[in-house]
Amino acid sequence: MSALFYGPVHAQTAPEGESSEPPPLITAPEAQLARPAAPGADVMADSALDRLFAELAKPDLPGWELVEEEIWMEWSKSGSAAMDLLLRRGRDAMAREDWVLAIDHLTALIDHAPGFAEGYNARATAYFQRGLYGPALQDIRAAIALNPRHFGALSGLGIILEELDRPADALAAYRAVQQIHPHRENVSTAIARLTQQVDGQTL
Repeated sequence: MSALFYGPVHAQTAPEGESSEPPPLITAPEAQLARPAAPGADVMADSALDRLFAELAKPDLPGWELVEEEIWMEWSKSGSAAMDLLLRRGRDAMAREDWVLAIDHLTALIDHAPGFAEGYNARATAYFQRGLYGPALQDIRAAIALNPRHFGALSGLGIILEELDRPADALAAYRAVQQIHPHRENVSTAIARLTQQVDGQTL
C-alpha cells in the first residue's frame, strides 16, 4: 500500500543533547509536564497558515514544495514540548516501519492532546499501513474535523475509499485536496483516472 502524501514520516534528527537511539514511550507523569502554548500562539499560527495556503493555492507557484513543507512544520507544532516529542517518536517509528510502536506513541499523544489534529493524521497513517482501514478512517475524520484544510488527511481519505471500491467518494476527496493544494501530480492523475471510472459507471 502506498500513500499519496500522508505527511512527513521520515526519521528526524534528534535535537542537540537528545539520544538518537529509539527512546521509550513517554509515561503519563512525564506527559503531564506538557507546557501550554503561549498566549496568542494559535492566532499567530492561523495567520501564518492563512498566508501559506494563499501561496499554495497559486496555480503556477514555483517552489511550492517549500510552501508545503512550511505548512507541515506549522501543523506539527502542538504548543507542548512533550507532545511534540511524542509526535516525533511516532513518526520515527513509522520511518522504521514499526507500526505497532508508532500507534502506541501516537495514541499516547492523542490521549493527552485530543485537540491536536496531526496526532490523528499520523496515527491514521500507521493504522493504514497495518491495513486497519476502519480505525484509520475514524482518525482521518477526526483530523479533518479539527483541521478542514488538512490535504494530507483528505488524500488519505481518498486512498482508503479507493481501496474500499468507492470511486465516487474517493474522487470527491481528491477534488477537495486539489482545491486546497493544486500542485501534486499524483492527485491530478488520481482525479483523471477516477473521473473516467465514475463517468463510465454512470453511462
